[in-house]
Amino acid sequence: MMNFFTKASVISISVLTLSGCTKYLDKSPDSSWTELDTPEKVTQLLGTAYPQGNYIVFCEAMSDNVADKGAGVLERSNQDPFSFNDVQSTQQDSPEFYWQACYTAIAAANNALKACNAAADTSLYQAQKGEALVARAYAHFMLVTFFSKFYDETTASADAGIPYVTEPETVVMKPYERKTVAYVYEMIEKDLLQGLPLINDGNYKVPHYHFNKSAAYAFATRFYLFKKNYQKVVEYANLAFPNNDVAGNMRPWNTTYSTMTPAELWATYANASQSANLLLVETPSLYGRYVAQYRYGLDYSHETAILESNVTGGKFVYPIYYYGTRDYFVPKLTEYFVKSSVNATIGDPYVMVPLFTTEEVLFNRAEANIYLGNNDAVLADLNLFASKRIKNYSASTHKITTTSIKNYYGITSVASGLLQTVMDFKRAEYLQEGSRWFDLQRYKIAVTHYTVFGETLTLAVDDKRRVLQIPASALTSGIALNPR
Repeated sequence: MMNFFTKASVISISVLTLSGCTKYLDKSPDSSWTELDTPEKVTQLLGTAYPQGNYIVFCEAMSDNVADKGAGVLERSNQDPFSFNDVQSTQQDSPEFYWQACYTAIAAANNALKACNAAADTSLYQAQKGEALVARAYAHFMLVTFFSKFYDETTASADAGIPYVTEPETVVMKPYERKTVAYVYEMIEKDLLQGLPLINDGNYKVPHYHFNKSAAYAFATRFYLFKKNYQKVVEYANLAFPNNDVAGNMRPWNTTYSTMTPAELWATYANASQSANLLLVETPSLYGRYVAQYRYGLDYSHETAILESNVTGGKFVYPIYYYGTRDYFVPKLTEYFVKSSVNATIGDPYVMVPLFTTEEVLFNRAEANIYLGNNDAVLADLNLFASKRIKNYSASTHKITTTSIKNYYGITSVASGLLQTVMDFKRAEYLQEGSRWFDLQRYKIAVTHYTVFGETLTLAVDDKRRVLQIPASALTSGIALNPR
């Protein structure tokens, strides 16, 4: 009997939690999971190897997508990031909760790997090993993205990283060192490249809840985009879909989605039935409840700036709804309330979050091709995206060309215009999903927020607060805090 459950990661300061929103993931684990003596049991364990924490609230609040609306729901995970302050909360939707969720996921991946490597016939566990390696790489990737300086080849060898944990813990207070961002990226790449060939979609009952092949390739495109290895971005993007069927796997916003009510969109957007959702994860979160009602969120001026016009000359089809006069939202992510028991009136709110989508693969490929000088390929991807997002789309009327781009933005550089188009399309596509923060980090763009009291809050490109603070609880493991 293989019994590999030891104490969960001290870094996460929590016991490895194996419960959750069982409606949306595979069968809930039970006590027999401690006996990881079959590939099926390891696969079940790997359902928990994904960070069950939501980063959207604090990412969106730090970005340039939001305003101080003067009134609304006040939560520290929304309020503090808007003011560019360290979040004074350890609850769901906070950076510390996300840190814990990542290391809890890593603990599950490491236990799965130990089971795979100790099996009598390791050949039967290759698919599980592949998923565990890629899942471990992903959780560390997200941690280093938030809690370390953003990857810069010129400084990565000196910038402090995060602990890269590769073994289950067997002691209560194990010390850890951060090493460097470069080291963390090396370890991520090692796990990713080792795991990718082993992924087997046939191993999953619901592939969208695991690192299936398309999701793993999508992760590779993001990793190499952040690392600025653009040729590899294109290579992995082209592997993500058989026969390059990107179009058939995109969200049908200007067809099927455009006829839906808000309730129907909420039920559909983050559903495993949608082929655009390459990887989904359940997260304990209040975001679905308060997305429009947070005090610091999307207002009319930002909605207009982001969604009102674009290079095609047409109108984005994304539907905007509002509560009252200031709470704007696109019906995407909603709350699933899970009762604590069958007859209970209390429980926990969850939000299903798409971690990777078809559209990201397209955007990553387009951006990489800009730097590779493949302008025709970039335009092809941009026009494909527009064909799914512009109301009453016409290939002749709304065609994107280098000339239309230069005229729209008033610039002469084709590359700059193509990049601006990609960034603007991404900003519109992922509005209220938090990913805008990654682009602001990658391109070192300053962010300015204005309060209703006339204050101007600026997060400069070299501001130390762009790196999230290491949770104070991690000090017990000897992990140094980020400078402030």
